[in-house]
Amino acid sequence: MTDIVDELKWRGLIALSTDEDALRKAFADGPVTFYCGFDPTASSMHMGNLVQLLTMRRIQDAGNFPLPLAGGATGLIGDPRPTSERTLNDPETVAAWAQRFRNQFERFLDFEGPYAAKIVNNLDWTSGLSAISLLRDIGKYFRVNTMIAKEAVARRLNSDAGISYTEFSYQVLQGMDYLELNRRYGCTLQTGGSDQWGNLTAGTELIRKADGKSVHALGTPLIVKADGTKFGKTETGTIWLDPELTSPYAFYQFWLNADDRDVANYLRIFTFRSREEIEELERQTVEKPAARAAQRALAEDLTALVHGQDQLDRAVAASRALFGQGELSDLDARTLDAAVAELPQAAVDELPTVVDLLAATGLVPSKSAARRAVKEGGAYLNNTKVTDEEATPTEADLLHGRWLLLRRGKRSLAAVEFTRTAV
Repeated sequence: MTDIVDELKWRGLIALSTDEDALRKAFADGPVTFYCGFDPTASSMHMGNLVQLLTMRRIQDAGNFPLPLAGGATGLIGDPRPTSERTLNDPETVAAWAQRFRNQFERFLDFEGPYAAKIVNNLDWTSGLSAISLLRDIGKYFRVNTMIAKEAVARRLNSDAGISYTEFSYQVLQGMDYLELNRRYGCTLQTGGSDQWGNLTAGTELIRKADGKSVHALGTPLIVKADGTKFGKTETGTIWLDPELTSPYAFYQFWLNADDRDVANYLRIFTFRSREEIEELERQTVEKPAARAAQRALAEDLTALVHGQDQLDRAVAASRALFGQGELSDLDARTLDAAVAELPQAAVDELPTVVDLLAATGLVPSKSAARRAVKEGGAYLNNTKVTDEEATPTEADLLHGRWLLLRRGKRSLAAVEFTRTAV
């Protein structure tokens, strides 16, 4: 095993560290018990959380004990957002979401090996804590001038929205988490995103002041796409780890469509491929970009990791079938629905000509353009070339009794949904 600090640095996963040399020695002397917190402010984790989960798995694989923390308490408050106060969810909702997070932890961390992970929930040590105890036993170690200097707090203080005492106090609770885990389990490292650095160091400072111990914090960089758009976002919204919120097909396509400028970085951060494999894929991206070998490797590795091999196979089959390299009729209804959800669509309650449908979906700007596409051999219905300008699909052509797939040329796709009117 390569030194885990060197491995994390090569993969671009260390943006900030309290003391890199001391952390390297702690790993060498190991094992290290470490934690990362995940606040259930939604029903599923997303791509940003996946960075932390996979970082935890790398550290675990290097022979250390992970404590994934479901923030049953901090999730009731939420860390300060850059612009405005969070909507506070009721305790029952947060508890249900925390359980979903626990289920997702189990997909990425090893809970049975020699360095088995243990799930913790900060509600366990905060639910019975009185306000007086919090102020006397924990609050006395925090200095307000330090707290307001934290970047997340400072941004809000300088905004029109300001910041409530609730969100201002978030760093106290997160600092207490680290103290509690240090006392209970000997936890000496907290990991998290670099945007959480103020909260991470709140814990190291609290442990130093309260118990006189020196512990570590490690911040991973924020991932920014080369085109300047936000990572983990698409036109349809956030990329979630829950297949009910982001289908395995959409998840697969997100990675398959990665920019050439981003794909090497993604391979380092999100896959467990070796340095040699990644460097070879980088070379192929430069020499044969049209083959998109790196994107395919990335999409396949991550879809299998998050959703399983069966869902990867379905996503690959759907991707191939949509572009005429497989049988559309072989796709199950759920996979087909997920695939066409990513395409431009039109809905009809009667079946007009293919020319009409090409224009209705926007694959061509007009019916005359649609006729030209047919004449030139560039129009397809369900992957079959259309040669007659008057060709009209029937209900027998409907995929799963609902969909028609249109294609213009090799790459331009659209779907038509047939909706039967009520009788």
